[in-house]
Amino acid sequence: MEGTAGPRRALLAEPDYRRLWAVGAIIGVVRWLETLAVALFVLAATGSAFLVTMMTLLRLLPMGLFGAHLGALADRVERRTCLAVIAAAGALGSAALALLAWGGALAVWHIAIACFVSGFSWAADNPVRRMMLGQVVGTERMGRAMSIDVGTNNACRMVGPSIGGVVFATLGVAGAFGLSALLQAAALATTLRIRARSGTTGAAHGERMLARISEGFALAWRDPKLRGTLWVTIVFNVWGWPFTALVPVVAQQHLGLGAEGTGLLSSMDGAGAFLGAMALGLVARPAHYARWYIAGVTLYLVFVILFALAPASVPAGLALLASGAGQAGFAVMQATLVYLAAPAEMRSRVLGLLTVCIGLGPIGFLHVGVLAELFGARLACIITGAEGLTALALTWRLWQPILATEETRR
Repeated sequence: MEGTAGPRRALLAEPDYRRLWAVGAIIGVVRWLETLAVALFVLAATGSAFLVTMMTLLRLLPMGLFGAHLGALADRVERRTCLAVIAAAGALGSAALALLAWGGALAVWHIAIACFVSGFSWAADNPVRRMMLGQVVGTERMGRAMSIDVGTNNACRMVGPSIGGVVFATLGVAGAFGLSALLQAAALATTLRIRARSGTTGAAHGERMLARISEGFALAWRDPKLRGTLWVTIVFNVWGWPFTALVPVVAQQHLGLGAEGTGLLSSMDGAGAFLGAMALGLVARPAHYARWYIAGVTLYLVFVILFALAPASVPAGLALLASGAGQAGFAVMQATLVYLAAPAEMRSRVLGLLTVCIGLGPIGFLHVGVLAELFGARLACIITGAEGLTALALTWRLWQPILATEETRR
């Protein structure tokens, strides 16, 4: 079996892979920088943990509403053009928010609209950019390519909040959005240098679009591996990930941290996820992908609870570091398992369905937001983590076929 260091260097040496990776990294930094800046601004303006979670809900809503459509549409458009439009729209949106903030006119409703619009960028990542990654590197190297990409995304979750906290403390929300606009302009410039092109088959309209979406749903329902993988994704995004919206609330209201400390604490799960993803790139083999996937979700949910129980910032940070390591197992294997299980001609559509499952996260954010209003942020984290572990245990028959397939590979 070939080593991992050599192929990793070979991947990064390929210009188009490197450019796609760089675009994902830049947009990832922007995403998490803005998430923290939005949370701090909304919390200061309203004092409401519920409204803080609603901003992330709005950012995720396009995934659930339009993920399947974007997956079907991605087969019918030139993907590099689509990626360029996403970067340009993001840069313009962030610039508009920066100008409003510098003029003293920025309001929570402006933030809410911007979060919803920026969610289309997130919704398009799997069927557009990551589909392009698969086309550039090929099926055999997709696992390693995803390990690097997910590791980078989680490094962004570490870097983004840290930068966001410092910029917010020194330049305010206007500086945070101004920096975001500049970064997304750099992503646009990088996108325009990508040489790879995807073929197009004409416009996707009406019944044909609905037929392509239906074909993707039918395949996922028939295939036990795909069905199980998508269910675990739903569990993670409904009961696991939403707790991250409350990390700034816990940091400021219970741990007494300022903007810089909140940014540092919020970056800890990204640090753990980055280290975990890099480790998986070294040790994970296809025969063990499913095991890492299930174990990662379980570990993540356990440490959601331990984070909420932590009495001080250091143990809270360590719990977030460990939860990030668990998320790495989930995130690296999520898109990889779906990509490998789906037939080549169906991958965009099934990755679109994966986006829909991720897009069910707003249900979880609404749930944890209501819990935070009723019982406080820390107890809300404990409840949602326990519910996620229960949901995973009660539905083991649904995701067991993933592990059964793993046994046959040995």
